[in-house]
Amino acid sequence: MRSRRRPDAFTRRAKSQGFPARSVFKLEEIDRRTRLLRAGQRVLDLGAAPGSWTLYAAGRVGAKGCVVAIDRTEIRGAMPAQVAVVTADATTLDTAALLALGISDGPPAPYDVVLSDMAPSTTGARDVDQARSFALFESALSIALAVLRPGGAFVGKIFQGPDFPLARKLVRAAFREERLIRPEGTRSESYEIFVIGLGRLEPADSPPTGEPTV
Repeated sequence: MRSRRRPDAFTRRAKSQGFPARSVFKLEEIDRRTRLLRAGQRVLDLGAAPGSWTLYAAGRVGAKGCVVAIDRTEIRGAMPAQVAVVTADATTLDTAALLALGISDGPPAPYDVVLSDMAPSTTGARDVDQARSFALFESALSIALAVLRPGGAFVGKIFQGPDFPLARKLVRAAFREERLIRPEGTRSESYEIFVIGLGRLEPADSPPTGEPTV
C-alpha cells in the first residue's frame, strides 16, 4: 500500500488560508508573474475540483466578475456569489452552452481567461501519462480558442514529453505571447509545467514569429 504523503509547508499554508489544496499557490505565482487576473473579468476554470483555483480566481475578479468552475467531480464547499459551479465533462459541452454558463440574464459572453489544471489519472508509465496529458491540454486549448475574447489569456497544464513542443507551437500560433512557468509549489518529482498564452489573436491575425518566451 502506498504511504500517505505528509502535508508539506504549501499544504499547511493552503489549509490555513481556507483553500482545499496546495495548487492554489501555483496559480498565485502564475498570476503574479503574468498579471493574469483582474477585477471584473469572466473566467472559465476547467478541471476545477477541489476548488482552490476557483476560490483564488473569485477573489481576484471580485464581486463584479464571474468564475465558471467545471469538473466531472463534484466541487464541495461554499463558494462566493460570483462563482458558478458545473458538474460536467467540459469537453462534452458545446460552445454556446459554455458561453452561457454563469449568466443569469443577458446574452452569452466570451471569457477573459481560461484556466486548465486538468491532469490524467496516472499509470506510472511516463509515455502513456504524457500522451494523456497532452490530449487533455489539446482539449482545454480547443475550448479556450472557442470561448476566449480577442486579447484573452489561457493557462494549461501539461506533462513534459514528446508532445510538449507541439503544445507550445499550438499556443504560439493563437496568442501574441507564449510563456512557460513551473511554479515553485510544483513537487520536485513532478514533470508538469504550465503553458500560458497571453493576448488571444483574432482568427484572421498572423501568428507571432520569433523564439518563444520562457
